[in-house]
Amino acid sequence: MARIYEDLSTVIKRARLTVYFLAALLLLITVAYWKIQVLDHQKYWKMAEANRLREIPITAPRGLILDRQKVILADNIPSFKVFLLREAVKDYEKTIDRLEPLLNLKKEELKKRIERYRSIPAYEPVVIMDNLRLEEVSIIEARKDEFPEIKLEVEPRRYYSFGSTAAHVLGYLQEVSVDDLKTQPEKRWRAGEMVGKAGVERQYNDYLSGIDGKIQEIVDSLGRPRQEVSRIDPRPGKNLELTIDFDLQKKAEQLLEGREGAIVAVDPRNGECLVWASSPSYDPNRFISRFSGDEWLSLINDPGKPLENRVLRGLYSPGSTFKPVMAIAALSEGIITENTTFSCSGSIELFNKEFNCWFKPGHRSQNLPEAIKNSCNVYFYQLGRRLSIDNIAVYARKIGLGQKTGIDLPGEKEGLVPSSDWKRRILGQPWFPGETISVAIGQGPLLVTPLQMACMAAVIARRGVRIRPHLVKGEMEGLPEEKLDIPESVFEKVIEGMWRSVNDGGTGKGAYQPGFEVCGKTGSTQTISRETAERLARKGMEPGKTHSWFIGFAPRHNPEIVVAVLVEFGGMGGQTAAPIAGELFKAYREKYVRQANIQGN
Repeated sequence: MARIYEDLSTVIKRARLTVYFLAALLLLITVAYWKIQVLDHQKYWKMAEANRLREIPITAPRGLILDRQKVILADNIPSFKVFLLREAVKDYEKTIDRLEPLLNLKKEELKKRIERYRSIPAYEPVVIMDNLRLEEVSIIEARKDEFPEIKLEVEPRRYYSFGSTAAHVLGYLQEVSVDDLKTQPEKRWRAGEMVGKAGVERQYNDYLSGIDGKIQEIVDSLGRPRQEVSRIDPRPGKNLELTIDFDLQKKAEQLLEGREGAIVAVDPRNGECLVWASSPSYDPNRFISRFSGDEWLSLINDPGKPLENRVLRGLYSPGSTFKPVMAIAALSEGIITENTTFSCSGSIELFNKEFNCWFKPGHRSQNLPEAIKNSCNVYFYQLGRRLSIDNIAVYARKIGLGQKTGIDLPGEKEGLVPSSDWKRRILGQPWFPGETISVAIGQGPLLVTPLQMACMAAVIARRGVRIRPHLVKGEMEGLPEEKLDIPESVFEKVIEGMWRSVNDGGTGKGAYQPGFEVCGKTGSTQTISRETAERLARKGMEPGKTHSWFIGFAPRHNPEIVVAVLVEFGGMGGQTAAPIAGELFKAYREKYVRQANIQGN
């Protein structure tokens, strides 16, 4: 019989494919189990534990913020929040339908609040409602067993005791964003946590924040709490004592009411900021509750820019308050002495262009102290003709302009001190001598902040010692003082002119306070050119007012307080800013100087 051979190649091929498929499937299953058991061990362990244990955070109270005399500016009050326990949610649509009438929130708003935490692990509770009224709390508490997916907790809520007072110093809190949660280098924050977003609340957020506590509780299969297993109490944040004087702060804000501008007062002996007022202001309590997008847009689009911290972010031409810098540069370079005189006829022609003095009849012959007293433009035009822009820039930077002061607040701007190199770099053009004439009276591409001008006045008051301004008590203790390489005699000559400006009928006479020897300098910054203003006047149209400046200190010897005032569109510095500064000097004197005299007696 012939032997029959069967072709098994097809069977063998299929068998091999089956083995390969089963091997790949086994490998895939092994990798999947390895990922679950090793890589995602923590995640699934927490989820498993959550079937019987639930962890609820207990928010730590933030540290209080106080003024220099222990007045509480930022406090904490009890408040109720509703957390959504997403791990207990089976159907979000049904849950939202049930929660809508209970929480009295629209579906769209609830969806938004839940959706923003979609990328956060489900075992982390998220806040869907806060700042509840007592009647809302009682309704939710009465029906808590019907809604195991929500949790009502009491927590400390930030409260700013005096509303908008010192708002730009204190700053505000806002709920940490999802982006912040994703990008934080370590797990510092949790969903729904309120963190500092401006002012000292932001700068010292880690100092003010405490350490949250937590509750572990047993829950049933429906997610309802049955027993508390453990509790770790939160540790409150540390209190922060500011250098701000609440009484002076209130006074400054009253003086700025209805205006746009800034007032800053500094103790030149140690750099402590006594007053920090930026107007218009805002109430930081508004940020604690989650206000709508429309409310937020109305705030940031407000033409008065209430959120802008003008003290350290407002950039302005200094006007005639820059003239002391010109005097210091000219005296130091030996270009003039205090007795050098120039004649002012109301205008002068330089580089084929006419430059005017603010006083059209002219001041006649002026020496340096009289030129500072009367703020004579022509005198300082003459200094501008004799000093190069680079020389002026060197002395302006020495005194602290064109650079950050180092204040312990975020967002400070540097300002701008122009130079020939700056113009070549930025504009690709050479510097022209005629441009120096404008800078000589604080105009042109010269920009400063009110804080920088206060620090400049402090350098003059201290006869060449630079200060480091700060807002927290003890923040700069132990740091060495920086003494400029400018003789004290130079500052004394400038101070003589500043003293005459206030006490001898000069442009700063509005700041005069009998017995306190205020020394100061006014300034008026043009917002449009003089030619444009005259053209508008000829057409019967009112030209825009100038910004109004005053910088000064008191008393003349052993000064205790430096004040800088800037009022936007306030007109002449002597008419608006100087009287405001005078009121603040008066308030300081009545509180501190007379009190010291009474105690001394």
